[in-house]
Amino acid sequence: MTILRLLYIGLGIGLAGLSCFSGPASAARALSGTASPPGAPATQRPSAPSPDDQMTQTRIAAVVNDEVISVADVMSRLRMVMLSSNLTDSPETRQRIGAQVLRTIVDEKLQTQEAKRQNITATDEEVNKALAQIEKQNNMQAGQLDQVLKSHGIERSALIDQLTASIVWQKLVRRLVSQTNVVSDEEIDYALKRAKDTANEPQSRVAEIFLAVDNPQQEDEMRRLAERLTEQMKQGARFSAVAQQFSQSATAAVGGDIGWVRADQLSPELSKAVAQMRPGELSPPIRAAAGYYLLLVLDRRSGRSAGPEDSLVHLVQIVFPLPAQATEPMRRAAIAEAQNAKTTAKNCEDLLKIGKEKGSAQLSSEGRLRVDQVTPAMRTIVLGLEVGQTSPPIVQKNGVGVIMMCEKAAPSSAPTVPTRDEMAETLMRQRLETLARRYMRDLRRTAFVDVRV
Repeated sequence: MTILRLLYIGLGIGLAGLSCFSGPASAARALSGTASPPGAPATQRPSAPSPDDQMTQTRIAAVVNDEVISVADVMSRLRMVMLSSNLTDSPETRQRIGAQVLRTIVDEKLQTQEAKRQNITATDEEVNKALAQIEKQNNMQAGQLDQVLKSHGIERSALIDQLTASIVWQKLVRRLVSQTNVVSDEEIDYALKRAKDTANEPQSRVAEIFLAVDNPQQEDEMRRLAERLTEQMKQGARFSAVAQQFSQSATAAVGGDIGWVRADQLSPELSKAVAQMRPGELSPPIRAAAGYYLLLVLDRRSGRSAGPEDSLVHLVQIVFPLPAQATEPMRRAAIAEAQNAKTTAKNCEDLLKIGKEKGSAQLSSEGRLRVDQVTPAMRTIVLGLEVGQTSPPIVQKNGVGVIMMCEKAAPSSAPTVPTRDEMAETLMRQRLETLARRYMRDLRRTAFVDVRV
């Protein structure tokens, strides 16, 4: 299955429950009526809708103040969520996430309506830039994104609406923060001093999904949503994609990645959970003061001194894809192709070209990163590569890949401390998240939302 990595440039605030929402289960059932048949492959192109399906999709799913959301709008977004999150397109999946997807669209309507009231808009240039960045992230040619959306039955307008809401909401919240809550030089100085003083302490790299509970009526609902998302990720959905689609934290924009944190930087509930988890382990839903968290420990480091895992590397990875139910002959053929690419490629440019021509253009990539940003399962392989060396074929869930080391820089012996600009941006992001959550809660409380399905 082609995994579409979407660009999330906003604040990731969009799923807390609406007190005026009713009937989420019936809404999900109504939205699951046009799903692919059980057992159909995830890449199956949607068939032409029957007259009954067309009538269903023209129905009104919800009214937000004076704007309408159709069932067709929700169906397109459901397909987009499942495509980007690696969820199986089935009636069961749609029933689990249908109500939450509808809520996301409702929140986006509220955001765009408020932005319009405040005379804030997204320009064509900003939207086109966001679309181009999605194509770049997925190693697509210009215009190829439209083909991918069409092949999966996703209306282009569904993505445009999502990007537009993200752009205007970010502009709106940033403007409010700059007017009322500027980060001072004294705050930046204190945060930098604290970071330097604690740079040698043990740290964990953690990713989060946050689901806010704005009032007691949402308690059971958000807990059930957290449990459903946990189940989906255990079945193969990617944590980063689920975070981008569902998390209500500002870190949703980067797949939930909090970065490297010390125990004292987390709340007691989260710190206790992280201490008991191994790298790669997903937590059960954790109830904290503001809502429910799902945590993924990506890695750990002692913090005492730089080691090989702190090396900076430039890698190229190519993948020869395999279907979910690949036979042994298919695996052997993919391994042979990967071995041939390893033998043929003389440099990173050659390998990337082979990947795009003979492998999967969407799964082949290059990038510069620290070794500690590589998944623990692959890190030993990367650390063992010299510049210009290619790994043996690596059998993965989605195919057989090879990695070439293009460049490698030795780690610095000094502890890693954020720059002044990075620290200012971190503090600003925290302000943005707090303000955005409060602002969104106020918009929901004063909105008229009528769910029809």
